[in-house]
Amino acid sequence: MGQKVNPIVFRTGVMQGWKSRWYASKGDYAALLFEDHKIRTFIGKHPDSRIRQKYRNAGIDKIEIDRTRDEVKVTLFVARPGLIIGQKGSEIERLQEELQRLVGRRINLKVEEVGRPELRAQLVANDIADQMAKRSSFRRTMKRALETTMEAGARGIKVQLAGRLGGAEMARREKQIAGSIPLSTLRAKIDYGFSESKTPQGHIGVQVWINNGFYEGDDADGQHAEESQAPKKSKKTYKR
Repeated sequence: MGQKVNPIVFRTGVMQGWKSRWYASKGDYAALLFEDHKIRTFIGKHPDSRIRQKYRNAGIDKIEIDRTRDEVKVTLFVARPGLIIGQKGSEIERLQEELQRLVGRRINLKVEEVGRPELRAQLVANDIADQMAKRSSFRRTMKRALETTMEAGARGIKVQLAGRLGGAEMARREKQIAGSIPLSTLRAKIDYGFSESKTPQGHIGVQVWINNGFYEGDDADGQHAEESQAPKKSKKTYKR
């Protein structure tokens, strides 16, 4: 199961919240869901190639959308927010106007800085894809990503590439793992990212899983297990 299910979807609603938070009637739900898709697609694949590359360099980790009766609140989590905001906020105002014309609603756009981008799976996947598009060796790129993420404090990382690696005629799949990646453990904080590298030989898919430990309340138990000092008695109390 862990190999087939997106780890973020697997934990959504159980250990973490949704990226879109709003309520709609049955008749309006499909239209609003399509609006969310249009907003995310427009930001990720901007029609202007220059602006699209700038957003790519900014390192957009995720986009969260909250809806109220009057407006749509869009929050961008970015590694380098200065590229999105621009001088005196000119770039973010232009993006906000473009989104308002796209969906026909008032948009409240906010940008939040992401700390430790080397621990964000989507940003790591984008970096690997960019390096491979510049004809860097895929094995060297994977190894460098694993070392950087583990040095930043991750419990584990898994990188998997699929496509015509190294310009080979037959597509194949290669992966490298460092540390532990408990994909089926719900309380494990597993981050997942996917990106595509456009090489002259074709597209190469990049998948990244990063284990950032456990959610709050489970860190102590994890440390006991690592040190082989797990308490013998259960912490739970049962009443008859």
